[in-house]
Amino acid sequence: MSDLLVVVVGTSDVSLIPGISIAGPSPEATHYTPVLDVEYLLTGRPVTLDVVPATPEGVPTPALVTRALTSDVPKLVVDAGSRVQPQVPRVVLGGVPGGDIRRGALSREAAERIVKNGVLLGRQLSGLGRVVLGESIPGGTTTAMAMLVALGYDGWGRTSSAAPSNPKGLKTAVVKEAVSRLKPPVDAVTAASEVGDPVHLALAAIALGVVAAGGEVMLAGGTQMAAAAALFKALGGDPGRLAVVTTRWIVEDRSADFLGLMREVGVGRVHYSKSSFSNSRCRGLRAYEEGYVKEGVAMGYALWRAEAAGVDVLRRVEEEYVRVVGSCG
Repeated sequence: MSDLLVVVVGTSDVSLIPGISIAGPSPEATHYTPVLDVEYLLTGRPVTLDVVPATPEGVPTPALVTRALTSDVPKLVVDAGSRVQPQVPRVVLGGVPGGDIRRGALSREAAERIVKNGVLLGRQLSGLGRVVLGESIPGGTTTAMAMLVALGYDGWGRTSSAAPSNPKGLKTAVVKEAVSRLKPPVDAVTAASEVGDPVHLALAAIALGVVAAGGEVMLAGGTQMAAAAALFKALGGDPGRLAVVTTRWIVEDRSADFLGLMREVGVGRVHYSKSSFSNSRCRGLRAYEEGYVKEGVAMGYALWRAEAAGVDVLRRVEEEYVRVVGSCG
């Protein structure tokens, strides 16, 4: 069965909270990260700005790895609600950018549109092969924690971070303030509209549509996919129909609990890549072994798939790194 890689993008004002996200050189720049990720993924160069997304320390976007290893995989960009619009072909779900979850995230009407259109899109995609769902949303591990807690799961401090030092104290404080106004039980649309973001809800809705039409779906990402699976279940889906794939860096992240969260939300089919960048000649890639980035833009799927095909992963990724950055220095 062939694969279709669907990357869902969006933003929320959670990434503007200082210290929450390093998915960009500054908090304000994080609203450009999803756009630049998918523009680069599809075209080989960002379009909106002439810069490849990177952390403040210069560690490149995981989209670099995904592009290097999935040139033969068809891709579709889905805009769930972005502050800046990607300048590449995309499907627009009618969502809106998320707000600061301490004061509310989305209108209920926008959340309901995301669900309706996401399910419809998933049904249409189901016959095209296995649908692999990736994401790009800065601050997403914080909103993921909030939605897990809102839906009744023990998500406290169990989501990962793109930073080597997971700012769990800050994220927990933000989530505590956000969920304090909720009165259980909370449904999927309420969780997303009050304390979530457009991307996780879109992932859940698309997955629901694929499964409802008899297709196969794989969630490609880190601990954020626990929130997507929880929303999928809250929308009426059977999490036993889902598979998830991520990176070794996520599975081995002691500041989070990827495997435990997957068990808790009911996803039993878990895959992860085994690749290491510790011997890379590129400093930016070796930084992945120091706890930077870990996952995003379906990087775990790209690595896992390439490993299964016997690809020389490090050589392929280093070639793309040099092409984009100019050198390995």
